[in-house]
Amino acid sequence: MSDVEFRTIQNGDINLRVAIQGSGPLILCVHGWPELWYSWRHQMRHFAAMGYTVAAMDVRGYGGSDKPSPVAAYTLAELAGDAAAVIGALSDAPAILFGHDWGAPIVYATAMLHADKVAAVAGLSVPFRPASEVSLLEVARQVFAERFFYMLYFQQANVPEAEFEADIPKALRTTYYSASADAPPGSFTPDKPRDSTFLDGMAYPKLMPDWMSDADLQVYIDAFNEGGFRGPINRYRAQSLDFEASKAAVGVPLAQPACFIGGEVDPVRAMITGMDMYADLEPGYVDLRVNELVPAVGHWLQQEAPEATNAILERFVRSLV
Repeated sequence: MSDVEFRTIQNGDINLRVAIQGSGPLILCVHGWPELWYSWRHQMRHFAAMGYTVAAMDVRGYGGSDKPSPVAAYTLAELAGDAAAVIGALSDAPAILFGHDWGAPIVYATAMLHADKVAAVAGLSVPFRPASEVSLLEVARQVFAERFFYMLYFQQANVPEAEFEADIPKALRTTYYSASADAPPGSFTPDKPRDSTFLDGMAYPKLMPDWMSDADLQVYIDAFNEGGFRGPINRYRAQSLDFEASKAAVGVPLAQPACFIGGEVDPVRAMITGMDMYADLEPGYVDLRVNELVPAVGHWLQQEAPEATNAILERFVRSLV
């Protein structure tokens, strides 16, 4: 990607590395856990060729962006402020936002808290749900009282970081493979005792699938070797702070034109036992223009199925003109 430019954009005392390709109206892409700006490489090329400036940021805690230590630095309000700062630095007009995994709640929060900077929002893997009177972590504590659940495991101080950083290549290969459509069903969320570790029982690939080459994987390995996992896992720890901050927005739908794309076999879809997390989304949106599942695709939509994902995103973007 020799035509990608990198800029450092500041939000207060936080420096954010942003990859930029193309020229024209702004599309800002926000990645999830545990990824980088690089996860949007296929979308950057596609939408730059359509006449857009496509910016993909390293979320704080990742890659070339700053990595503050406090959990409170990773609330959705803080991360939405980062996204708003990037938009303000790159565009005088509101931007279209794409977000995947945790990047989806970040772009939703940006649309809610900085509405003047957001023209439209596309969320991948994680749909928008209005703020609730019960936190997701509390639901998880009830549902997974006797079983392992990774979000609860991540609440422990230092323990998950130590597990991942003991062998970063293994941790990343296992995580990416297990949540993809190439792994056997249930690989990302094996039924295991509550005191298990994250990687216990997860499928480890002999070879990575075609959608992630050795060179692609090395980009992630190098970044996490340098930056570690504290910031990325702090995003999970900040959920309790997010819940307290969201009480004034209980039941409020997302106002901007919106798109949701899910992978048919994404483990997020069945994250809570007995629930389809991708069902009955419309009440959460004022204008849900596109709501589509990509068949036989797992969690890493924009990397596993870039052509299908780009086609859906393009249909949404064209609906805005």
